[in-house]
Amino acid sequence: MQDGKCSLLGFEFVVTIVTNDYFFELDICSMNTDKHKYWETIYETKAPEEVSWTEKIPASSLNLINQLQLSKNAAIIDVGGGDSNLVDFLLEAGYNNLTVLDISENALARAKNRLGKKAKKVKWIAADILTYEQLQHFDVWHDRAAFHFLTQPHEVNAYVNKVNTFVTGHLILGTFSVNGPLKCSGLPITQYTPELVKPLFKNAFSLNGCINKDHITPFGTEQNFLFCVFRKSKPDAMH
Repeated sequence: MQDGKCSLLGFEFVVTIVTNDYFFELDICSMNTDKHKYWETIYETKAPEEVSWTEKIPASSLNLINQLQLSKNAAIIDVGGGDSNLVDFLLEAGYNNLTVLDISENALARAKNRLGKKAKKVKWIAADILTYEQLQHFDVWHDRAAFHFLTQPHEVNAYVNKVNTFVTGHLILGTFSVNGPLKCSGLPITQYTPELVKPLFKNAFSLNGCINKDHITPFGTEQNFLFCVFRKSKPDAMH
């Protein structure tokens, strides 16, 4: 890895595809191979109704985004968005500068297929957020249930540095609360309270507030989430 670019046998492996249908970027070299394979398998073998995180209507995320009273031109990224329906609702609401990033190409393919021609209105990035180096600046960074998979301090630090650098407005972060599960999709997660999450972003963000919400999974179980909204207070601050 040199100068933010990845190469193998002399070839750079950041592939950008622009068609009449959509913008899609695949950053092969940013991906942890084991993690990438794990999530590709999940989205290849499980239908949306077979995974716990599926929401027909992502009400909590939509409400928090709407409360920010953004311009329809606001740059919004959904990190770990996968095949979430959030992008559908944001497009329907008229937002026109949307990015969805996920480590799984299969997950993004599902979302694009679901949206059909509307997919061309979204920038799709298949990459690991921890190592992806080609981000733009965003007015809103939304993450529901990706951050809590980071269980090692160096992973959390890398994520926080990305947020500090590339978010100019607000961070909306959804994680399992201390009343939520200890695992998701068979993987360990980190549970959070407002007191635990606030210090992580204190160098660049002020905490507007947090709410707890119960998510009812497609198979009828409850998962308690913590949603926190942060506002950028120190431009270009690094962790």
